[in-house]
Amino acid sequence: MSKRNIYIDNIDVELALEKYFSEISFDFKSEKISVLDSVGRVTYKAVYANYCSPTYAASAMDGIFLFSEKIKEATEVTPVYLNENDFKYVNTGNPLDLSLGDCVVMIEELIELEDGNFKSIKNAKPWQHIRPIGEDIVAGEMLIKSNHKILPQDLGALITGGIKEIEVYKKPMVAIIPTGDEVIDIFKEEFKEKSVIDCNSYIFSAQIKEWGGIPHIQEKLKDNYNEMKKKLKELSKNYDVLVVNAGSSAGSKDYTKNVIEEIGEVIIHGVAIKPGKPTILGKINGKPVIGIPGYPVSAYLAMDIFMKPLLEKMTNIFNVENFIEGKLGKSIVSSLKHKELVRVTLHKNKDEYIVMPLARGAGITTSLSKADGILEISKSVEGIGLGERVKVRLLKPLKEIDNNLVSIGSHDIVMDLIGDSIKLCSTHVGSFGGILAIKQRNTDIAPIHMLDEESGEYNISFIKKYFPSEDMMLVKGVERIQGLIVQKGNPLNLKEIKDILEKNIKFVNRQRGSGTRILLDYWLKDENLDYINLKGYDYEVATHLDVAMAIKNGTAEAGLGIMEAAKIADLDFIPLAKEEYDFLINPEIKNSEKIKEFIKFLKSDFLKKKIESLDGYSLNKPGEVIEIKCSR
Repeated sequence: MSKRNIYIDNIDVELALEKYFSEISFDFKSEKISVLDSVGRVTYKAVYANYCSPTYAASAMDGIFLFSEKIKEATEVTPVYLNENDFKYVNTGNPLDLSLGDCVVMIEELIELEDGNFKSIKNAKPWQHIRPIGEDIVAGEMLIKSNHKILPQDLGALITGGIKEIEVYKKPMVAIIPTGDEVIDIFKEEFKEKSVIDCNSYIFSAQIKEWGGIPHIQEKLKDNYNEMKKKLKELSKNYDVLVVNAGSSAGSKDYTKNVIEEIGEVIIHGVAIKPGKPTILGKINGKPVIGIPGYPVSAYLAMDIFMKPLLEKMTNIFNVENFIEGKLGKSIVSSLKHKELVRVTLHKNKDEYIVMPLARGAGITTSLSKADGILEISKSVEGIGLGERVKVRLLKPLKEIDNNLVSIGSHDIVMDLIGDSIKLCSTHVGSFGGILAIKQRNTDIAPIHMLDEESGEYNISFIKKYFPSEDMMLVKGVERIQGLIVQKGNPLNLKEIKDILEKNIKFVNRQRGSGTRILLDYWLKDENLDYINLKGYDYEVATHLDVAMAIKNGTAEAGLGIMEAAKIADLDFIPLAKEEYDFLINPEIKNSEKIKEFIKFLKSDFLKKKIESLDGYSLNKPGEVIEIKCSR
C-alpha cells in the first residue's frame, strides 16, 4: 500500500475525521460483566428477559377485591351494598387469587358503613386496577437492543427481567506515550531545572476515562528515532489506540510523523484548527495512532476534537444534552392534583422533534428503559393537546435519537428483530394509529395489517380511503398466522371464534384501531355474531404478548393473536388465517437513505434466517414496493 503523507496541511476538521474513520477498520470486541457494573457500558447484542414482571397477578391499588358482576348495577340512585363475604381487602402489590374476583375497587370510591360493610355507588369493569402477570415484562421479550448505552433506569428492567450478567463492548485500551528528553513526571522522578513537567498524560488519562476508554500511561520515550519505532510497533500489538504526545510538528527532533509513516501509515498531518494544527492521524498494525501537539492547550483541544469522536465510535458512548423542545404527537390527559412526569420517546421530523408518551404506570419499569426523555406536566395543567409544543429533559443523546427510523403503528415481534439491526424507534398504537401518524407526518413508516371487509384485501383499500389525493408507497413485509391463543392443552376445546361466545369464554381483546381488532370485528360480522355477547370484548391490551400473558395468568381464557406470542408464553395456538403485515411509507421521505436501508434490510438473508426461526411467519416478496396512485 502506498504511503500517504499530507504534511502540515490545513484540512477541515470534519473532512479530516471523515477521511480518518474511513481508513480505520474497527475491530469491536465484547466481554461479559455483572449487570450491576453495566451502567455506562454499551450492549454488544440484544438482551431478552428471563422472567415475567410481575410474576403474579397483583393489586394496583389499596381497596377491595371482588367480582365486577356484584356491582355492575351500582349507581348513586341504585347503590349496591357489600358485606364481608362479597370482597377481600387488598393493598397495592398484594397477590390476587383470580378465582375470588376479577377487579379491584379503590377504597376512596366506596362508602364505609357503621357495621364495617360498604356501599358502592359506582360500577367497575373486569380487570380494573389489576396488574396481570407480565404487564411490564414478558419472559422472552427484548428488554434492551444491541448498541444501547445502559443507563441507571435500564437496571430496573434488566434486574426485574432476571438478567445477572450482560455482554457489552469491551472498553478500548489506550496507550498514552509521552515523549521528549526535557519531559519529567513528578510522580515518578525528582523535579529538575530546565525540564517540562508532564501534565498532558494525566489530562489525557482523565479524558479517556470520561469518554469510555481505559488509559495506560507508558514510560517516557526519549527523542530517539529507533527507540520510538520499536516501542510504537510493540504497543500497537497490545493496545487498541496509541496516543503519542509531542513530536508531531516539524522540528528536527519531531520524529512522530516519520516513525508512523515508516511502520504504518500517516493519513492526515495538519488540520485547520488553532491551536492544534500539527495533529497527526495515522495507524500502525491497523490500530489508530494519534500524534498530539505538546502545548497543553493544543493537546487538550486536539484530544477533544479527535480522540473523543474516535472513542465514541469505538464504544457507542455519546454525551447527553439536557433539554429539547418538541411537538406532542398524542394528547395527554393529566390530573390537577400533582405534577406528572411522563416518559416519552422522541423522533425527528424535518426540523422538529415529535414527542410520544409511553405507558404511565408507576410499575412499568420498561417505560424508563424505553424512554428518550421525561416530560413534566405542571399540576396547574389539565392535560396537553395534540400538536402543542413541550419541553423534554433528555435521557439519551440526540445523536442516537436523530438517526432512528421512526415506526408508529401495529405491534409485531418482527419489529424487535428490525430494531436490533437498524436504528429504529418503534411505538405501538395499532394499524389505524399508524395511518393517522403518516397522515400527520409524525412517522417515517407505519406497520399495518388491515383487512377490508368488502374485498378481503389487506391494507391497500384503507390507504386509498385515507389518502384519496396522494400517491402513496407500501412496502411488503411479512406474512403471519393469526389465530386463537388459548390455555395450555386447550382445556376448553376451542376451535373457532363462535366457540368463545357459545361457551361464554373470558376473552381479551386488542385496542381499537389495531389490525387484530379489525380482523376480529370482520369475523364476528361475517358469522352474524354480536360483539355485545362476547365476554371481555372491552378488555383491551396493546400487544400480542399482552394478550398471551392475560391468558397465561388467568385474567382471560382466550384471545386473538399471533403464533409466536403463544409460543413465548408457552400456550396453545389455533391457527385461523394468514395475514399481510406491511409498511406504509411517509411520502415525504420515500426516496431517503433511511427508507432505502430499511427496504434493503427487508430483502436481506439475515432477516430471512431470523424469520425462519419464528413460528407462524413466512416471507412473500419482502421489500417489494407497491406504488398506490391516488384517484384524482
